[in-house]
Amino acid sequence: MVVCIVLNIRSSTASVYFGTFKHLTVTDLVSLTATLALAANVSNMVCLRTLESLAFICLLFWIGASGNNQGTGDVTVKVKEGDDAILPCSLSTRENIVQKLYDWRKDGQKEVFLYDGGLHYNNGRTGQDQQFRGRVSHFPDQLQFGNASIVIRNTTMTDSGNYTCDFPRLQPKRLIFHIELIVDVMLRDRSEQFPGAAPALWTKILKVTEDGVVLQCEVRGASPKPDVKWQDGDGNVLRAEEPQVSERGGLYYVSLLTTVTKTSTNLFHCVSTQKDIGHRTKEEIYVPEKLLEDKSYYGASMFIGGWFTGVVSLAAVQAVLVAIYIRKRCNKASGRLRKRWGKDSGLGTNPDDPVEESLHEGSGQDRNGVCNGESVKPLQDPEDVC
Repeated sequence: MVVCIVLNIRSSTASVYFGTFKHLTVTDLVSLTATLALAANVSNMVCLRTLESLAFICLLFWIGASGNNQGTGDVTVKVKEGDDAILPCSLSTRENIVQKLYDWRKDGQKEVFLYDGGLHYNNGRTGQDQQFRGRVSHFPDQLQFGNASIVIRNTTMTDSGNYTCDFPRLQPKRLIFHIELIVDVMLRDRSEQFPGAAPALWTKILKVTEDGVVLQCEVRGASPKPDVKWQDGDGNVLRAEEPQVSERGGLYYVSLLTTVTKTSTNLFHCVSTQKDIGHRTKEEIYVPEKLLEDKSYYGASMFIGGWFTGVVSLAAVQAVLVAIYIRKRCNKASGRLRKRWGKDSGLGTNPDDPVEESLHEGSGQDRNGVCNGESVKPLQDPEDVC
């Protein structure tokens, strides 16, 4: 087992290299540590030595390393997104490979770096995958010692995968080294980078209850499925209801409710995370102090609301009763006037009289005694007024 930690003092970052080998020799250890030193442009590297801008701490655990058989090893390299990754590949025989051929590939398909007797992708050779153009380099001064290691600059999450370092024409037999690169992705807003990244979140105050203020957060259209949480102003995850999730057209729609109470800031955040694509977005919402003061606000608001609703309802009922009462009085007075006018004028005794018929068919203003028209004859009874 080999473990090597590379610390960059200036950037406060670290890269970790470790792996297991079926047949490990002292030469393998020397080649590996020399490669790491070269990557940082540091010569005569000594373990546990602090340098001006870079320090290497190599912990070498040698288990069953004996014999002169050279074999392939499985190595894992872990770096943070944006850092440079060194992928080690060295012949244990330290054979000069200046005129040799070796080929680096990712996931068995993508051409990462091909070297053939001095000709490679950085000096005119074509065929390198677009993903790695201008980002991969080797160590020319180390070729004479059998070192075929490479450096991938400014790593991204898409660089994670399985790499092979292949010597197809090596004698007496072909050798292939396997290296796994793991890029530790930093969660950040990648909405412009990935179509399925969750867009801007929707937050709102849904209602006020006895327990507090209910907040709602919505993710509208995201893939892969996002993990949605509510947090307070200090970043503590809040308890929430079971999220409501639906899927339409391959996109996920998520709604999450939480009930909050008064805090020091009354600021709350809804956070959506999609680890598979390294995407994270959040939205902040402020809850007014008066909504979070105490439960009496909720009780008072409910009392005031109920009292107001009761007053309005009572007033409406009273208005209807008054309207019915006035209507009945009008109808009653109008009937009495028609009867009185009929007795005084003699109308109503001869249905064939054209004068009487014309009086009955006239407009409200032409007929004497009609409640909604002017009366030529004065009213004698004060109760006849509508």
